[in-house]
Amino acid sequence: MSTEIRRSNRPNRVTPFGQLESSPHHGGFMGNRGDLHAADGSIARLFKLKAWICCTLEERNGYRVTFDTPGRYTPLFFWDEAVAMAAGHRPCAQCRFADYTRFKVAFNRAKGYPDDQKVPVSRIDAELDADRLDDQTQQRRYVAEACDLPSGAFVTLADNPHLPHLLWEGEAYPWSHGGYTAPVSISPRTKIIMLTPRILIETMKAGYRPSVRLPAAKAE
Repeated sequence: MSTEIRRSNRPNRVTPFGQLESSPHHGGFMGNRGDLHAADGSIARLFKLKAWICCTLEERNGYRVTFDTPGRYTPLFFWDEAVAMAAGHRPCAQCRFADYTRFKVAFNRAKGYPDDQKVPVSRIDAELDADRLDDQTQQRRYVAEACDLPSGAFVTLADNPHLPHLLWEGEAYPWSHGGYTAPVSISPRTKIIMLTPRILIETMKAGYRPSVRLPAAKAE
């Protein structure tokens, strides 16, 4: 089996539903949930750690990504940061320190804390862990109105519950591993299913704007 085939067959592309799938498309961010490997090198679990992080794709200090190695963390890939947050990941405090700092300020505001309050990252991870999954296996979802959600939130629409959409500046962009297609307009009062964990929705409302990879010049 060639390297290219093996790469495309790895189930390490993350969907806005938080699931791991195979795809030949390249992500814009990397992350991890701990070591997901079984003894034979296959993916055996959805997560191992409460710290689900979203990292850059850049190497740091000679560090290289290692694949298919039991005992090491399992590299995961996201089309953009909005997908990572829908799946329940936060910015990495090491390789994305500036973004993590912005995230913590917005998190504090969402919780009603002073901007500079020192909240341990373990506490943030514990809250995310409690908010993103039901029974530790299924993504926790909520009914909401479109007008109540910020740009960067992921949702599904009633007429197609299996297709995730990114809300951005009043429009809904259908997602796939290869990116977004043309947006659809939705009424502000449309009832939708929210995929992004509630605490991350509140963090976005408090000022954290995730990085997105939209067509043309829509994204910042």
